[in-house]
Amino acid sequence: MAHTTQETPSRAVPRTMSPQPALGRGLVLLMALAAALSCAGNYFAQPLLDLIEGNLHIGVTAAGLIVTAAQAGYALGLILLVPLGDVMDRRRLAVGLFALTAFFLLATAAAPTGPLLIAGTLLTALTSVGAQVVVPFAAALAAPAERGRIVGVVMSGVLLGGLFGRLAAGALSEFGGWRTVYWVNALLMAVMAVLLHKRLPRLPRPGDAAAMSYTGLLRSTLALLRQEPLLRRRAAIGAFSMASYSVQLTALTFLLTRPPFEWNAAAIGLFGLVGVIGVVGMNIGARLSDRGRVQAVSGTAAALLTLAWLPLLAGERSLLWLTVGVILLNIAQQAGLNSSQNVIYALRPEARNRINSAFMTLFFMGGAAGAALASVVWSRAGWSGICLLGGVLAAGSLVLWVLERTRTASAARPGNGAGSGAVSR
Repeated sequence: MAHTTQETPSRAVPRTMSPQPALGRGLVLLMALAAALSCAGNYFAQPLLDLIEGNLHIGVTAAGLIVTAAQAGYALGLILLVPLGDVMDRRRLAVGLFALTAFFLLATAAAPTGPLLIAGTLLTALTSVGAQVVVPFAAALAAPAERGRIVGVVMSGVLLGGLFGRLAAGALSEFGGWRTVYWVNALLMAVMAVLLHKRLPRLPRPGDAAAMSYTGLLRSTLALLRQEPLLRRRAAIGAFSMASYSVQLTALTFLLTRPPFEWNAAAIGLFGLVGVIGVVGMNIGARLSDRGRVQAVSGTAAALLTLAWLPLLAGERSLLWLTVGVILLNIAQQAGLNSSQNVIYALRPEARNRINSAFMTLFFMGGAAGAALASVVWSRAGWSGICLLGGVLAAGSLVLWVLERTRTASAARPGNGAGSGAVSR
């Protein structure tokens, strides 16, 4: 007998059941703040490159490697560290990563040379994936009917950390130089490690994963992509949407430094705060997902992501249309991300960290590809080429979502051999 198609992953029956510790509003906000502080450090260097270059007497290429080191370190952390949450005491892992991030921030702040600064940045980014341990931790603590909302609140911290990290770096550099923001964040991360140790509950380790070796754990993470078609599809949707979003992030600075805008770096940084509106989209989408509309949120987000490139195209010479386009893009991107997380976290509760690792690695790989393509397209086709590229990538995410729904509907029809994997989430 075929399974009945369902709209929301939060209502799927988990494969393993365990008592849920209480998750109050204070703990949710603490986890969101922790995620924000953890992610912020990866963005400090972006507005400070000129100051760092002059202070350490390094070249432009070496200064650019600081940003590259942050991206590479985060990607390595997603692959190498986040899966450990399925075999270790998750509270201990989160606290340990936050403490290590504080230590590496101190090393970065004290770096006397460019190579040591790059090394410190790499190590800081590597352990900053503590934020991506906290997110599935929150999903594990949340009741199924409110998982989307809880994950949305914590992921809002990730988004805001990136946005305000740049702003804080620029502001604090006016008071004590480029190192100041690293000293401050190191202190805050140390405090956060203590608070997480005191407030996070202990969760039981899954019996089937606890005995895995480290290499077996990594193989299992890759195997999940093979075993879970829905994870593959959602990772592909996420990669295309993040690629489209990253095209805008990369090219927007190029556009705003040229006529008719001709803005300086400070003004561009402040304009980036428009992205805060994405938090609204994420939380609206999360609440709808919890009400059983996760697929509607996913499809609407992918469609809106595609349509947002029309006002962005008109925004080449209009600040109003540019702002409208950026707002729509941020709402769509964050709502789509939350809906995909709501889907994948319901697949295997005992493997949430590995699932998150696989999903987020492909997600950020899409972002890196979008940034690289944006640089090439900008030099050859300008803003109109950028908008075409972003629109095509966003349309790719919409097509993938339509294919997912078509396959799921087909598998759910009587006589098609639908099994547990055919349940629509």
